[in-house]
Amino acid sequence: MTRFASAFSKGPALVTFITAGDGDTAANLDALVAGGADVIELGMPFTDPMADGPAIQAANLRALGKGTTTADIFAIAAAFRSRHPQVPLVLMGYANPMTIRGPEWFAAECAKAGVDGVICVDIPSEEDAELGPALRAAGVAPIRLATPTTDAARLPDVLNGAGGFLYYVSVAGITGLQQAAQASIEDAVAHLKASTDLPVAVGFGVRTPEQAAQIAKVADGVVVGSALVEIIAAHGDAAAPHVEAFARTLADAIHGAKENAA
Repeated sequence: MTRFASAFSKGPALVTFITAGDGDTAANLDALVAGGADVIELGMPFTDPMADGPAIQAANLRALGKGTTTADIFAIAAAFRSRHPQVPLVLMGYANPMTIRGPEWFAAECAKAGVDGVICVDIPSEEDAELGPALRAAGVAPIRLATPTTDAARLPDVLNGAGGFLYYVSVAGITGLQQAAQASIEDAVAHLKASTDLPVAVGFGVRTPEQAAQIAKVADGVVVGSALVEIIAAHGDAAAPHVEAFARTLADAIHGAKENAA
């Protein structure tokens, strides 16, 4: 877990999400790194992305419409790893593409491609046996989700076997459409950080540098996805410079948040 430890040790981290196969993915990934992203989440396109709002749903359809396969995603991941040996890379998606060939196959392909962690939205911690043991055996972190409805009784189960970082889903809803109140985020992050040594990154509904900076004052990381995906939707294969420019505004806001609060 040295890449994760390094990424989060420098202060609040910018965690960015884009969908594999949407636009010029390799160029967009490079643009995110150039713009200051500390951790990359690469979405695995899926027909029924139940946690995602309209922007990422549309990105899934664009990627699938181009014929993007799981093999393509691992090729993108391996190429990214060769270009960016130190930047943590997370695959985020849903159970079917991850388990249809068996969890051991998926975990082995992740390790071979240099993937650091996996977020599987629809395998809850209670069903960890479906994927978690295979990932851990391959040295890949199962990254868990906590939500506003994760109570004190369930949180230990969420944290058991988790790795990389804890992803706090700040709204009880889908990506991109809502934003949680800052006070509720601060309370939730304080509660989570009292329960785990894992870094806590906050996502869902973060769209502007100003929002990101406020969250970065209390969280270890801030996740931005839909706003980036919308840039790719608007600019297609020519999105990379726009992605880099927006990532830079986010990175500057997040990385300066603790200094400004001091």
